[in-house]
Amino acid sequence: MNKDLSHINQLLRRFGIYVYDRDRSNMLLMMEMEIKELYKAGLLDKKEYAEALLILRDRKEG
Repeated sequence: MNKDLSHINQLLRRFGIYVYDRDRSNMLLMMEMEIKELYKAGLLDKKEYAEALLILRDRKEG
């Protein structure tokens, strides 16, 4: 997978969602919450959801 946080930002922007926080861990947490809500609402398919979570979790650990 050759995607990064810019991919997540583009995904969220499709729905008018902008996430910014000076604290990186808070920002990643908020992004994950937004992705989960979009999936619950049926706005993301399973593949987009899974890819987004993998990217975010990789950034949290790294």
